[in-house]
Amino acid sequence: MAATCRAPNIAASQGRHRACLQTIPIVPNRPADAAMSRTFNLADLFEIVAGVVPDRTAFVCGAQRLSFRELDRRATRLASALRAQGVRRGDHVGIQLHNSAAYLESFIACCKIGAAPVNINYRYVAAELDHLYRTLDLRGLVFGAEFAAEVGKALALAGGAKAPALRLCVGAGAAVDGAQDYEALLERGSPALDDAGRADDDLYILCTGGTTGLPKGVMWPHKSLFMAALGGGGIYFGRGPVERPEELAEIVPQGPALAYFAAAPMMHGAAMWATLISLLAGHCVVVNDQPRFDAAHVWDLVERDGVDILSVVGDAMAQPLVQALEAEPGRWNLQRLRVFGNGGAVLSRHLQQRLKALLPQIAINNGMGSSEAGLVGGGQKALAGSEGLIHIPARPDLAIVEGGVIVDAPGAEGVLARSGYTPIGYYGDAATSAETFVRIDGRLWVLTGDRARIDADGGLIVLGRGSQCINTGGEKVFPEEVEEAVRCCAGVADVLVVGLPDERWGQRVAAVVQMDPGRDFDAAEFDRVCRAHLSGYKVPRAVYLTDEVRRSPAGKADYAWARRYATQAVASA
Repeated sequence: MAATCRAPNIAASQGRHRACLQTIPIVPNRPADAAMSRTFNLADLFEIVAGVVPDRTAFVCGAQRLSFRELDRRATRLASALRAQGVRRGDHVGIQLHNSAAYLESFIACCKIGAAPVNINYRYVAAELDHLYRTLDLRGLVFGAEFAAEVGKALALAGGAKAPALRLCVGAGAAVDGAQDYEALLERGSPALDDAGRADDDLYILCTGGTTGLPKGVMWPHKSLFMAALGGGGIYFGRGPVERPEELAEIVPQGPALAYFAAAPMMHGAAMWATLISLLAGHCVVVNDQPRFDAAHVWDLVERDGVDILSVVGDAMAQPLVQALEAEPGRWNLQRLRVFGNGGAVLSRHLQQRLKALLPQIAINNGMGSSEAGLVGGGQKALAGSEGLIHIPARPDLAIVEGGVIVDAPGAEGVLARSGYTPIGYYGDAATSAETFVRIDGRLWVLTGDRARIDADGGLIVLGRGSQCINTGGEKVFPEEVEEAVRCCAGVADVLVVGLPDERWGQRVAAVVQMDPGRDFDAAEFDRVCRAHLSGYKVPRAVYLTDEVRRSPAGKADYAWARRYATQAVASA
């Protein structure tokens, strides 16, 4: 993500009670007395910001442009319409859309009435959608007309049992049984919304895990999300989390009106969080108006919309952006761009160096987080010579867990865990929740799945995803480290590294490699470059070429696919 947050003061913040709003302007879509009891519900927080910077541009997606006032009013009308259609506090509403104003309106509208918005991967096919609709108990569904065919098939599979009863279609030409037109329903909504009582613990459900298994719904209470994933409102203001929701009204007008561009689709958790961080700071959110990632188009938007901060998901997005700049130097005026943020995947050191050479004015910011733990840490990682993926200074809400206990000796290694503001589990999945959300010494900890080591100063060196760790001859190899070395090889466009069964060593390191168009694979050069960056046992023993490395729409690695691909290549050899 483009910026990182300070650690929330967990002990102090949890005991504070809400204060009353006295002086900030009241957004005219709620009764005046409702403004006296603002909560950390995301809708309350957004309304506070919209009340003090109503005329600032809030959202840009191609030709779609909304001010904070316009976005708030449309979300209020939609919230009123949803309530009139029977959506109640605690109901779940799926959002199956490409980037659009409707995506953000639907999200905020749900929050306004205490319903839980649920992101849906727009690449899912009918069987996956059927599973998600049923297991997450969707009461409503907002979907794009372009997905009507798969939505219709999924509803037919459900056979009416536990299928979303309310179906809103964005766009024309869809033929889904019982679907209503989104825009027509929104227009029928009331411009005023009587709030039945928002709360800090209203839920947002983040759907995750679809690239490595069946999707799971992470249940985030709004206040926990705000503090753990959104920086508590302080990220852009050089301060820690706000103590009262009303503080946003005091600090937001004092800050600059920046433009933030999350290159990943809004249905991706990191992109949605980045969107919310920016909106709650009074900044403009710019999103890609094309379903596919095209580097030249992204730079066009950065220039056209005056973007100050651009965030990507790892090398899969950063590499084509760098290549576009190198191929057409001087095509874009990017002097306003100040921060190039990254989160969700590794941004290789050699790409950071190339970026700095092309755009010397930018700061490169690496953020680390997860769907279950929020934004854990980040910063401007050294361009060379640093161990691990990222270094996080010691914090009271972070620990290393190994064997069910917290370890704190320098050099100790285990799973990175977070406590304090956390989700409350996976929806409808007590067994998986118990594996991820554990109690140690009476305190709830979220196990992130990332392996980390304690350094001499008590800080944490994040090594890589533990679930993907390769054990070869007793030595641990983290795929991210090997992938970064492989990307230093000339002509390598993308790579995923996995472990394959090996009779002698238990596992051997294997790389699935995509070459640049027109480039041939040079095995000797590949081995030479890898050995210049890696110990011998980490160097891939096998390389399998592919036309395209498979990733999620947001650029996330699909290791399950890479393992299948390599295994099939072995079997057919």
